[in-house]
Amino acid sequence: QVQLVESGGGWVQPGGSLRLSCAASGTIFSINVMGWYRQAPGKERELVATITKSGRSNYADSVKGRFTISRDNAKNTVYLQMNSPKPEDTAVYYCNADITRRYAGNEYNYWGQGTQVTVSS
Repeated sequence: QVQLVESGGGWVQPGGSLRLSCAASGTIFSINVMGWYRQAPGKERELVATITKSGRSNYADSVKGRFTISRDNAKNTVYLQMNSPKPEDTAVYYCNADITRRYAGNEYNYWGQGTQVTVSS
């Protein structure tokens, strides 16, 4: 079994900062792309940022320059540093990862359970 467990969500004031973490655990051979997605009430789930195993990152235009994605391959963990968040960043944030569980095995996509981020004054 593979689990992605997010942490670090909560309430933050506009202009503040918050750091989300997501740790993958279980039987894991390798992790390819890891990322963060979010879903606000009444809206579709959308991409926030992704990062490859080599560290190449990609961001939604709405968070560029404010959010930073990073990962620690030794810990199978991905982070999202949220600086200067805005009320429109309020959403449930989900971790996502493409994981291979054994040598020469198939790669599967996994989701975390989500963590709520609320940006308000």
